Formats: sequence, C-alpha cells, structure tokens
Amino acid sequence: MTHPLLCASNAQFPRLPALFYRHPGASCFRTSRVIGMGLQSSKKVAGSSRERTVSKTWDYVKPRTSNAYDSHAQDHVLEEEAPLTPETSRSVKVLPGQAFPLGVSEVENGINFAIFSQHATAVVLCLILPQREKQNRMDDIMVELTLDPDVNRTGNIWHICVEDLPRSNVLYGYRIDGPQGWHQGHRFDSSIVLIDPYAKLVEGRRFFGDPSNKRSNFVGTYDFDSLPFDWGDNYKLPSIPEKDLVIYEMSVRGFTADKSSGLDPSVRGSYLGVIEKIPHLLDLGINAVELLPVFEFDELEFQRRPNPRDHMINTWGYSTINFFAPMSRYASAGGGPIKASREFKEMVKALHGAGIEVILDVVYNHTNEADDENPYTTSFRGIDNKVYYMVDLNNGGQLLNFSGCGNTLNCNHPMVKGLILDSLRHWVVEYHVDGFRFDLASVLCRGTDGSPLDAPLIIRAIAKDDVLSRCKIIAEPWDCGGLYLVGRFPNWDRWAEWNGKYRDDLRRFIKVILGGDPGTKGTFATRISGSSDLYKVNKRKPYHSVNFVTAHDGFTLYDLVSYNSKHNDANGEGGKDGSNDNFSWNCGFEGETADAKIKGLRSRQMKNFHLALMCSQGTPMMLMGDEYGHTRYGNNNSYGLDTDINHFLWGNLGRQLDIRKRDHFRFFKEVIKFRCIHHVFRRENFLDKKDMTWHEDNWDNYESKFLAFTLLHANNGGDVYMAFNAHDFFVKAAIPSPPANRHWFRVVDTNLESPNDFISEGVPGIKSTYNVAPYSSILLEAKL
Repeated sequence: MTHPLLCASNAQFPRLPALFYRHPGASCFRTSRVIGMGLQSSKKVAGSSRERTVSKTWDYVKPRTSNAYDSHAQDHVLEEEAPLTPETSRSVKVLPGQAFPLGVSEVENGINFAIFSQHATAVVLCLILPQREKQNRMDDIMVELTLDPDVNRTGNIWHICVEDLPRSNVLYGYRIDGPQGWHQGHRFDSSIVLIDPYAKLVEGRRFFGDPSNKRSNFVGTYDFDSLPFDWGDNYKLPSIPEKDLVIYEMSVRGFTADKSSGLDPSVRGSYLGVIEKIPHLLDLGINAVELLPVFEFDELEFQRRPNPRDHMINTWGYSTINFFAPMSRYASAGGGPIKASREFKEMVKALHGAGIEVILDVVYNHTNEADDENPYTTSFRGIDNKVYYMVDLNNGGQLLNFSGCGNTLNCNHPMVKGLILDSLRHWVVEYHVDGFRFDLASVLCRGTDGSPLDAPLIIRAIAKDDVLSRCKIIAEPWDCGGLYLVGRFPNWDRWAEWNGKYRDDLRRFIKVILGGDPGTKGTFATRISGSSDLYKVNKRKPYHSVNFVTAHDGFTLYDLVSYNSKHNDANGEGGKDGSNDNFSWNCGFEGETADAKIKGLRSRQMKNFHLALMCSQGTPMMLMGDEYGHTRYGNNNSYGLDTDINHFLWGNLGRQLDIRKRDHFRFFKEVIKFRCIHHVFRRENFLDKKDMTWHEDNWDNYESKFLAFTLLHANNGGDVYMAFNAHDFFVKAAIPSPPANRHWFRVVDTNLESPNDFISEGVPGIKSTYNVAPYSSILLEAKL
C-alpha cells in the first residue's frame, strides 16, 4: 500500500524514510515519496477557540498493487502522473481539542485525539484516511498534523480535534520528539509512528502467524459507526461466589487451532471457536475460564531479526502491545480489529449464558518493547520512556528489568497507574469480563525506582475501585527480581493469589521417588486444608488461595509424571530456559513408553493430583488439556510453539484407539462435579476442629507418607473420608465410624481401573479398615 505523505504545517521533523514498510515477501503499509508537494494553511481565531483550516495539493501518485491485507500482494510500483485538478484538493479543519478523555473520542465538532507525554517537545498526529469513493485500502491517504504546544497542549496532555473525519476505518498513530538524553531515561525517535496507549482497537496483520507479513506494523483505529453490542434482554452476569469457582486456564488460540477441533479453518483459534466448544467446558464441569493474554500482541516478534528464537511464534501472548485492544487476529476469517471486538463480546455473552465466568490473564508488568539492546519500539518507549518504564538514573538511564523481558512498567507512577485502572475498567464495562489474573504481580508492588512497597498505590486502587468491585482479582505474587510474596501480597482483603507453595508442596508429597519426598506430609496437610499459614490473616478467606498443580508455564500434568527433567531444545535457547525445579518423577522411564505398568502408574498419579486439587479448600485451577493427559513432550516453557505442543488435541477425547484417555477424562469431570455439589470442599471460612478430623498420630515421623482425614458435614452427616498413600506399599487404614444412621460408601479409589475408580453413587460394604494401595488415594462418603 502506498501513501502520499502530507504535512499539515511546517513541522521540524526529519523525513520519514518509511512509515509503514514492506518486508520482502510481505504485504503491509509503507509510504511513497511526495513529489512537488504544496502547502497552504490559514488560521482564524474566534473567541477562546482557535480553528485552523489546512488545505493541501499534491501530485498524483498512482500505485499498482494488491490489497494491503492480501498475503499474496506483489511489490508496489509507483507511476507519476499529472497533478490533481483543483477540485480534488482537500482541506482538513482542526480545532485545539480537549485533554480528556485520553485516546480517541467523538465530540460535537469532530474526532478528538489526546495523548500524554510529559517530556515530548513535538507531537505529530498521523492519520491514514480511506478515500471515500474506494473500498480498497491501497488508495488510502496519510495526513500528518503537527500539534502546536501553545494551542494543543494542556499540562502534559497533547490534543487536537479534527472535523469531518470518518467515524471508523481511520488508522492513526503519533510521531513524537523530545530530549535525546539517553542517560536521563529518554528514548524519543520521531521517525517511528507510535500506537496510542489508549487506542481501543489496533490494526496490524490480519492472520495469526502469517509468514508473508512478518514485519507488519501496528497502528490504532476506532469505530464510532457500529451499533452498541446487543447483550440481550435476558442477559445476566454469572456472579459466582469465589468459594465456588473452578477455574480452567486456557488459550483462545490453542483451544481450537488444531484441525481435530472439527471447526472450519476460518474459525479455528478464534473467539468464535471458543463458543463452539462450550459444550466441552460444561461437560467437564468448570465454571470459569482464565484466558491467556487476549490484549493485542505481535506473535511474530521473535522473527523481526535473526536470533536463536527466530523460528518461534509467540502463542501465549505475554508481550502486550496495547492494554485496551482485543487481540485482532483472534477474529474469525482475518476479520480485523472491529470484528475481533464484536466477536470477543459474543464469546463472553455465550460463556455467561452457559454460567461460565471470564477471567483475563493480564500483563501489566512489561510490554513488547523489549530492552535497549534490541528494542521493538511501538508505543510507550517512544512516547515517554522515562514515565512508562522504570529506569536506573544512577546507571546511565538503563531500563530496569524485574520482568525478565527487558523492561518493567512503571506501575506506581500516577500516569501509568491511571492507564492500568482505565484499562481494567474498560474490559469490565465494555466487554463484561468477570476478573483478572495479574502476571508477575509483584512488579506492581515496586516503586518508580524498583524498590518494594508495603502499600503500593496501584494494588490498593484496584482493590478499592468501584467499577472493579465485582471482579475477581488474582495476583501471581512473584516477579523475576526475586520479590516473592506468596501469602504476603498486599491485599486489602480482596486480592487472591496463585499459591505457588501449594503447587510445590503437593508435587513433593505425591510424586514418587521411592515414595513422596520425606518430611512433606505436614505441608501437604496444610495446603489441602486451605493454607491457613499463608492466608488466615485479617479478613482473608480460604478461596484467596488459588490452588493449582499445573499451569501454562511448566509441565503439563502428564509431563509431570513422565519426565524427570525439562526437554526444551525446541525453544532455541540451548535448554537453558524454563524452570529446573519441577518436583516431577517419570515413574521409571523418561518420556513416552509402551510399558503398561509405567503407564498405569502415571495414570494413577494424575488421578491422585486431580483428586487432591479438587478436594482442597481454596479455589482450584486446572490447565487446558490436563483432562485428557496432554503432553508437551517434556517442554516446560513452550511459549513460542504454535503447534500441537500447545494446541488442544480434540481427537484424544473421543478416539476408540485410546480408551485410557477417554476414561481419564471421565474421572476428571466426575471429580469436579463431586466438588461442586459437596459443601465440605468449599468452605467460606478456615477449617477448625468442628469441620475436620485428622486421623494421624505420626506427624513427627519424617518418613511417613500416609495421610488420612475426615471432612465433617455439620448439617446432614454427609461426611467425607479421604486418604493419600505415597508409600510404595499397601497401608491398612483404620476407617472411623460413620455418623449415626450412616454408612461409608467408596466413591474414589485411584488404584482401580475405570469405571470403578470413580462411582458417584458409591459402593457400599466398607468395613473398619481399608487397604490403600501404593501411590493411590481413596474417598469415602457417609450416606444413608
């Protein structure tokens, strides 16, 4: 696509070599040179407002090209032709504009643009306008409007109002200049067109991972033409109490990208694809999805320059470009940002209609813009690096890196704090999401110099915000700078936490290396009973512990019982990436095996983990694919592999060739449903003696790996007895007497084959003792 570059005033900026440039073999925006451009401008002042009328004439430059979004577009060829006739000249009327709201807004006199930059000395608004007579974006025109600091600046907000702009289909960005003092923390570069941090929609490549469009640029856009989304007359939020949540961590793309999903190729890996698979979520029994990042990100960022990871596609999305715009390439059929916005709402509406809440995994700790060695400047860095990022002014203005990704968002700066709050409110008000999980949330607990804060302003503001008051707010309470806050995250009795200690302690007890790790029974007991050592403070509740055994980063559940060590060679980092502390055990053989005994042990171990997770006090979270035993073949850091390693493989659920996986799914869903109908697993408050009895006189035995307890039902005597045996031998467990007029029924024995491993109505005839098999667990229910 070619754009005559039109300057609306006598800007002092250097000439852009290419605003949007074309990578060999790709099709995307670029500018053409402007020939014989003439400028005319006039200003008139009326009252307290000033209006500028900017008229332009230019030579006609006709491109011979394909559509900009056509992946088969050929190289652009420019032909100079005769100048335009006078009647085809254009004029653009501009007004000073207003400072708020930030971003793009429709006002009485036109379209208002407002952007923050404290340290900028010059700002140019770049508009890419469609020709109204044309549908093809190859005919688009770029206009540049230089903002006058005496007219278009209020405090640190630069603003301008443009009359008669189309109400949609306009692309826009900013070129910003300022001090060049690197040592002072500045990174201004006026040759780059930057995305508005408050852009509600972002345009870029249309198809996920399109190899012909690797170096696509990204710009903001807006839509004031579309009608308000119809949420429906009978629509309502699920409003599930936190104690009742069962969270399913999943990727929008990974959920349906594989052809085994059976979906049309245009829908695979999209928001609409999630809708098609809601029946599976209902069958599984979960009631909340935690979506890996759905803010706009560049999945091909690793391929912009030669490097050891330039074969990878960022499929997890932890590399945010913009905090307001939904990922546009999750729209169906390459539909673009407006369609992505609408289809995201359709997904949320459908999930809510099914009684499933939507929690977003959000990344406010860093952005895609990387480090100073290999920066990828798209927005914040070029707008005001010193404000948006933490910089070390005592070390030459270098970026601080507590995220492990090269930069750290300056979250407790007043402007950045406001940006985060506005973003969160936007997702709640516009998209009706139900909550947020904050990636590396300890970064949000650091001051502008990176030092830890006891009462970080942004954390308090999120907890106290009226709009966010109905939302679940979950912290990943650590960062890459060593600020580990599990059980100590500033919370105002609102914040929940990913309980990393729960994950580690369950793994250490249930894993088998001649039995579970010694000395772990006590911590295992503490974790499954609600982690009161961490969360019984002030008004915090058991559900503030988000319990998990596996998550997107780390081993899947199958790999946890199939690999002793990580196998990350495919990531291009020589196996150095990913955690080395996995607390895993391969059950006797590393990786895939045909040995029936090993496969049986692995199946039993996965069931043990799942039973413990779903029967623990607190909020359980499971990982997409664990319900059928998904493997990543030992890769515990598969963020850049857009393959079946990260894709949900639907064939594994229904193929007659793999009955074991079908039975595995049955066990998983039955245990989830059992949790949801039994109050004893979902206590509002921490357990005390009237709620639980430990059948244990061996707490001080360092070698003991057997634990049994009864959860007491106060109202109807529906007690639940559970026992976990991590020994390599049978344990003859003494079964306590059931409540009056009740009998014990066996519901779960993970040592048994399906369907006997879980029988919802229970099997009667339980005597005073039960032989609990090695590496297995049981659950008994007291029934009439």
